[in-house]
Amino acid sequence: MDRTNHVARFIHRQFRLTWETVLRTITPGLLAMLCATTLPMPALAQGVMPGIGQGMGQQLGNPFDNRLDPVIDRARQAVDRVPADVAQALDNATTTMVQSARALAEARVDRIDRLLRQNPASIERDAAGDPAIKGELLIMAPEAAMLDKARALGFAVLGNERLASLDLAVTRLAIPSGMSLAQAQAALGKALPDATISADVLHFTAGAASPRGGVMHLGTMPALQTPVGMIDGAPAQAVDALQGFAPGAPAASDHGSAVANLLSGAGVRHILAADVYGRGPTGGNALAIARAVDWLIGRQVRVITISLVGPANPLLARAMTAALQRGAVIVAAVGNDGPAAPPAYPASYPGILAVTAVDARNRALIEAGRALHLDYAAPGAGLRAANARGQMVPVRGTSFAAPLVASRVAAARDAHASVLQALDREAIDLGPRGPDQQYGRGLLCTICR
Repeated sequence: MDRTNHVARFIHRQFRLTWETVLRTITPGLLAMLCATTLPMPALAQGVMPGIGQGMGQQLGNPFDNRLDPVIDRARQAVDRVPADVAQALDNATTTMVQSARALAEARVDRIDRLLRQNPASIERDAAGDPAIKGELLIMAPEAAMLDKARALGFAVLGNERLASLDLAVTRLAIPSGMSLAQAQAALGKALPDATISADVLHFTAGAASPRGGVMHLGTMPALQTPVGMIDGAPAQAVDALQGFAPGAPAASDHGSAVANLLSGAGVRHILAADVYGRGPTGGNALAIARAVDWLIGRQVRVITISLVGPANPLLARAMTAALQRGAVIVAAVGNDGPAAPPAYPASYPGILAVTAVDARNRALIEAGRALHLDYAAPGAGLRAANARGQMVPVRGTSFAAPLVASRVAAARDAHASVLQALDREAIDLGPRGPDQQYGRGLLCTICR
């Protein structure tokens, strides 16, 4: 799929999702508010008001014009019933929303395109178009006859992995020479229809240093004794245990250092860190993350925070399920590609606590991604955390909300309380009453500020 269609599909999802929100939430009180003021950008992040649609095709060009659907028709009918000044406010909001959606869509496409251009020898797209380790496929617990059939097609066994703590087995296969990864997936899937086959897809961090000044540096919180595992880059600070699962790992990173620093500031005294990035371009791959989960479970860690996002993957799905079955609580960030991005994994796997982020004024981050479900929000902007050099720098993103929620899970474990009941008692309901798509079941860790 070319770049234009990638962006067009992204923006179309943005428009559809936000209009579905407005059709559910528009009320007389909301209309009165709109009459009084044009919505600022943070309100858009909360999903309060999308745009009208009249100027959308002109804003976006022909690729989007042809993708309007019945949701937009219903939206226009709704707009026809509101006052003109409210419609103008919606138009203004539309322009801002479209610009934001376009920027987020293009940033995501640019990031992946740049990664592929810079690393043609080690990364390529899989059958779904996602970046993955070049020339390798994963097959779950294959029978001997399956491997024989794969060899007959030109595939070669690179190695067998046994994830003992999760009771999982996976085999790495080299694809035949001259075949693309997508072609190899199709050929092997056709030959082995009962096998679970996937590419070793890559995952990206869900936050970074922010050019905006941070105002919040976590102080000393009451000490928590429940150990917390983090799957990320390696932190520079000392932790209870550090293990590498990628070439060159462990290697201190700014992102991993910030996550560990936030955990410490939130009271976590025992951190075990799994570095799935190291120094190479193929870090954050699905197999590395599954190995990391297996290691943490083997070390008896039952609270895990993951601030990485990528596509769905059957190996990771099974690894997450196995960890949950062994009593783990896994917290994952929803990413920063905007609410119209593809669902973020591992946050979207069933049973994972999916976490979004708010700024210092409790407004949802406009760049926050989405998962198939959303559990909680936590601070993810207006924060300062240590980088790999030990400097306190502003950070922003859902990456930095996830460890704060993990600290509250650890607090519940320390108190021998039901985790979900404890979190729900603490959560501050924001947005529409009850669970919603912007804040989940509420805001956690306000005491962490």
